[in-house]
Amino acid sequence: MSNSLEQLLVQIRACTHCAEHLPLGPRPVVSVHPDSKILVVGQAPGTKVHASGVPWDDASGRNLRRWLGVPDELFYDEKAFAIVPMGFCYPGRGKGGDLPPRPECAPLWHEAIRAHLPKLELTLLIGQYAQRYYLEKRRKKNLTETVRAFAEYLPDYFPLVHPSPRNLIWQRKHPWFEMDVIPALQKRVNDILF
Repeated sequence: MSNSLEQLLVQIRACTHCAEHLPLGPRPVVSVHPDSKILVVGQAPGTKVHASGVPWDDASGRNLRRWLGVPDELFYDEKAFAIVPMGFCYPGRGKGGDLPPRPECAPLWHEAIRAHLPKLELTLLIGQYAQRYYLEKRRKKNLTETVRAFAEYLPDYFPLVHPSPRNLIWQRKHPWFEMDVIPALQKRVNDILF
């Protein structure tokens, strides 16, 4: 790992920029390597990930790995997957679930991290926050339409709905996701990693 990336990760893991807004305190969760080929940009850690410090160490993560068609060992191999959420720390709980990712993280850290990923071939944009930040005006009118139009964003980006079990109803209403999007995602991942 390059010195400058190591130094950047030390800075990120020591970040207290928005500590006053974090009910459980700061615990930035990030996983990258200069050889990372696929960048996973999710929302923010939940309480289980905050406790373990392991990204996607929950039911959402199990669903995501199933969608990707990769075993745990490969998903957690930093040379394959970099994991950089929109908000690096657990943001707290709101009425309908976890609060949105803190808005400070992505502008503070994402560009600096990406500058250290020369082998990056694909960025997975999981959920509306990642899609809004990375796709900006290229997004469709809503998350469903953006995910349906995934092919328009290839080869660089692949927008996805969040793999939370809470989104099972969404998946049932949109069978094209399992029939069209997941196979295309698995093929793209397979082409990059194997």
